[in-house]
Amino acid sequence: MIGKLLVANRGEIARRIFATCRSLGISTVAVHSDADADAPFVAEADLAVRLPGNAPAETYLRIGAILDAARRSGADAVHPGYGFLAENAEFAAAVTDAGLTWVGPAAKTIAVMGDKMAAKALLADAGVPMLPSWTDPGEITDFPVLVKAAAGGGGRGMRVVRDAAGLAEAVAGARREAAAAFGDGTVFVERYVEGGRHVEVQIFGDSHGTTVALGERDCSIQRRHQKIVEEAPAVVDPEVRERLHRAAVAAGRAVGYVGAGTVEFLLAPTGEFFFLEMNTRLQVEHPVTEAVTGLDLVRLQLLVAEGGPLPFTTTPPAAGHAIEVRLCAEDAAQGFRPATGTLHRFAVPGVSAEFVPLRGLRLDSGVADGSTVGVHYDSMLAKVVAWAPTRAEAARTLAGALARAELHGVTTNRDLLVRVLRSPAFTAGAVDTGFLDRHPEVFAPLLPPEQRPLAALAAALASAAARRADAPVLAGLPAGWRNVPAFPQVTRYSGPDGGEIEVRYRRDRTGALAEWSTEPACSGEVVLVAAAPDRVTLDVDGVRRAFRVHRVGADVFVDGPDGAVTLHELPRFPEPTAELAAGSLLAPLPGTVSRVHVEVGQRVAAGDLLLTLEAMKLEHPVLAPVDGVVAGLPVPAGGQVDTGAVLAVVNPEEDAR
Repeated sequence: MIGKLLVANRGEIARRIFATCRSLGISTVAVHSDADADAPFVAEADLAVRLPGNAPAETYLRIGAILDAARRSGADAVHPGYGFLAENAEFAAAVTDAGLTWVGPAAKTIAVMGDKMAAKALLADAGVPMLPSWTDPGEITDFPVLVKAAAGGGGRGMRVVRDAAGLAEAVAGARREAAAAFGDGTVFVERYVEGGRHVEVQIFGDSHGTTVALGERDCSIQRRHQKIVEEAPAVVDPEVRERLHRAAVAAGRAVGYVGAGTVEFLLAPTGEFFFLEMNTRLQVEHPVTEAVTGLDLVRLQLLVAEGGPLPFTTTPPAAGHAIEVRLCAEDAAQGFRPATGTLHRFAVPGVSAEFVPLRGLRLDSGVADGSTVGVHYDSMLAKVVAWAPTRAEAARTLAGALARAELHGVTTNRDLLVRVLRSPAFTAGAVDTGFLDRHPEVFAPLLPPEQRPLAALAAALASAAARRADAPVLAGLPAGWRNVPAFPQVTRYSGPDGGEIEVRYRRDRTGALAEWSTEPACSGEVVLVAAAPDRVTLDVDGVRRAFRVHRVGADVFVDGPDGAVTLHELPRFPEPTAELAAGSLLAPLPGTVSRVHVEVGQRVAAGDLLLTLEAMKLEHPVLAPVDGVVAGLPVPAGGQVDTGAVLAVVNPEEDAR
């Protein structure tokens, strides 16, 4: 039996596995990069081993370093998590050769299924339906098609190509991204199905000949071909469900699968489905399957790794509906641009459990208050999962919890997720992989811009209450008292879009608002009910509204009944700053300039690719904003930059003449 388990992964993945280990009495070992030294998963492990460095290739992907950590810590088993090394056959073989228990399928199975073209050929012989695919782009005559990485998963390297003109660049870009993510730049192309749904089946196999489907999940709502909303069961006809399960079990039996695996399919509007890939690991979205089945899938992994039989031989019954969202540090309105910074507060209300199967509201997070979100790893902060007797109830519960969450310090995709869950199309089950493209309305912030001035008023009143609390000598004076009462208090903020909000207010001797105004103006009759440093209650046209206020330095985070906003208080007397050259393009986040595509003096058109910035394991194109001439490229290929650094300068066409 396993006595001490090393988890070769990080963040919420490691914390999830540790939770099951604690319930089974198994000791735990974490490995961590320098950037993760103070992360919650490191603190929760019984033992932790440092992997010097920060980038995945020099830390979490070093097989020799992981095995050395297992030896030094006395671990007798290794769990790869569900990323990084989980689908690396070389790693699985090395763990086994070292005399350790490997928690996962055999190395030969990983090798076969890791080569997606070989896997497609093998499973086609087993009767699993396939899409037409090509390894030579020159053979393609029908579009649209999808370029995919032959190794790895998670949407890395995927590109949709709708005509022959864009094929060469899509293939080249996919190769670069796949090589950076998986160390293998091999790609292939397959037919793209419009309006398709991404439906996957969770399978489990043991060494005693049992292979079972544990239900299916719909993971159709995606950005950048990566899932952000997942649910179980999928909304499909019973006959389609049965065929999906049969095909998935056939795939598992064809390779003698042992352990947890996921067989992914593309479900066409006609009811046909086609094999996409098989992930030889536990998936990020496994909690929704746990919620509807009541099973602990990590426990089953450990049981099978120890040589035990599965406790069932047929698909176990499921109950209710579960929905999971991936809460990520990214700006959805800016093309899902990853965000970095410090999480000053991370709180989701109503959570019933963390990391363990439970029917209610579940939170699996890799962060906590004070966590730093850097550029080295994936942008996902946490998974929030809701189970309820019906799909509608699960969506409502999850949306409500997300809307009330306090997420301060880093931009997240929370508002997008809430709007998706509340959208009529999602409620009706009208989901497919093009959902976000068809519904631009879900990208609007929960708090409309016209309501930000009211939040700014609450922020100003809370700050005044905080100053008063910090200066007890004022306790004997009326709230808001001034020597010259004719002049109001004035506070200025910058908002999320860079716009400025000015708040003016004056309170009388009773502490009530004698007068107030904002610019831009907000409508309504406002009466101050109560003001404390962390909470302000306003009566707006007879409707009472409470605002939670959290200040960190000059940043003020306001959570109201209709949404949240981050404001930055501007100084009364700002320091002079250096003026940037006209046409300067700034780095939106820290990263590395991987490639420079133009030269100084080159004429470019609006939308031309100038350079590529690599951060958070993704490529971010930097495009020319206008027609003009490249006047400066201060950062060479391979150079690292911080947020706000000048990447390029483009003089507009009229200035270049």
